[in-house]
Amino acid sequence: MTLVAGVDSSTQSCKVVICDAASGQVLRFGSAPHPNGTEVNPEHWWLALQQAIEAAGGLADVDAIAIAGQQHGMVLLDKEGEVIRDALLWNDLRSAESAAELIADLTTKELSGQESWVQRTGLVPVASFTASKLRWVARNEPDILARAAAVCLPHDWLTWKLAEQTDIGALNTDRSDASGTGYFSPETGEYDLELLEIATLGKKLLLPALVGFGQAAYQSKSLTFAGGMGDNAAAALGVGIDLGDILISIGTSAVVSTLRDGQTKDATGIVSGFASALDQAFLPLACTLNGAEIFDKYANLFSITHEELSDLALSAEIGSQGVVTIPFFNGERTPNLPNATAEIVGLSLTNFNQPNLLRSLFEGLLCGLADAIKMISPEGQGRAFLVGGAARSEALRAIAPIIFGREVLVPQPNEYVAMGAAKQAAASIGLSISNWKRTGDLEYKGKHAPWILSRYQAEVENLIKTSSS
Repeated sequence: MTLVAGVDSSTQSCKVVICDAASGQVLRFGSAPHPNGTEVNPEHWWLALQQAIEAAGGLADVDAIAIAGQQHGMVLLDKEGEVIRDALLWNDLRSAESAAELIADLTTKELSGQESWVQRTGLVPVASFTASKLRWVARNEPDILARAAAVCLPHDWLTWKLAEQTDIGALNTDRSDASGTGYFSPETGEYDLELLEIATLGKKLLLPALVGFGQAAYQSKSLTFAGGMGDNAAAALGVGIDLGDILISIGTSAVVSTLRDGQTKDATGIVSGFASALDQAFLPLACTLNGAEIFDKYANLFSITHEELSDLALSAEIGSQGVVTIPFFNGERTPNLPNATAEIVGLSLTNFNQPNLLRSLFEGLLCGLADAIKMISPEGQGRAFLVGGAARSEALRAIAPIIFGREVLVPQPNEYVAMGAAKQAAASIGLSISNWKRTGDLEYKGKHAPWILSRYQAEVENLIKTSSS
């Protein structure tokens, strides 16, 4: 039996699946936690990876491995390959002003800065992207940047280290993760080095080489290392979405993506024109910063379990009797309001109760994702899949089709990011993944309530006007 390993090195933890390469059946599993925070020493990822691999029974009998990782994180290395500062993660918002600077840098008489960036990269800079973080370091830590010789992404660094590489010239990445940096063109498949130097204020940095989907990044005597990929691309591959399908993934953040055969270029910046893990395909994506973590906070606040939270939310009537929650607890990326805070509006003595508060939380989060779905798939075609840790919530499953106005499929719980990485590992040694199947999707339907979305949108518009005045 040929075995392959897939790794999900996410914001919160590292998970490893060991699969039968012929069928995709998960035979072993291991995990280890990551520390909290938006600035993390990559060594913590390395230790967690080793612990998760050990918990999964090791790699001695495994033929290939691929690592999927959280996107955008900035890992700076010196010429000896040593990490020279803690990695700034996707959810670190200190670089919001730096993103605005980058947009201004490309503003011309002919094109706005947003149009210039989206034409070249498919992205409009926001705080999350690697380019914005590099500009922040250039402005605030010039001594650190002066020492830097290379910049890479979390999964690039982990694969390089697991393969026992020491030369920064051997760093590799894939097009899906490179497309989230802000200095890569998914259309050409090449880095835009001018944009990199704009981000660094002229500093030249070594970048990882690009590895295709079915290629190997490194090879040891017994193990093939695939190029890895961004976690969102891995989730799409793991679920097995087809062109036009919509994937809604709710973990630490909440992400809406779809698979297309052409790049999306949205000058508003709401939709990021990422590349797919698959060569020649694209993965337009919208991300909100606030996901499952807010359910954790509410469960702790009311000293209830997640199951009780779900039951209470479903005990309230549709629309939460007019209570509206804008769940921007961590600021927000879509819409781009990094300094925003959460708001609860429409409260009265009549509707101020626990079920309404909880249901409005679910409705608010899903309304933000409904806006993203309309931007990504205005034609409204394709299947909609709901995955991620929060998809285990019965309230989320039941309320989603009411807000989205469409049937929602919920695949059986699985580590879909790690499974996507395992598929890439299998492809790197020339094996077909056509026989890898999902098991029984659950179908959820509900009568559409567009007035909830309209009310939510009106409150967000008020928030945007307040923020810009």
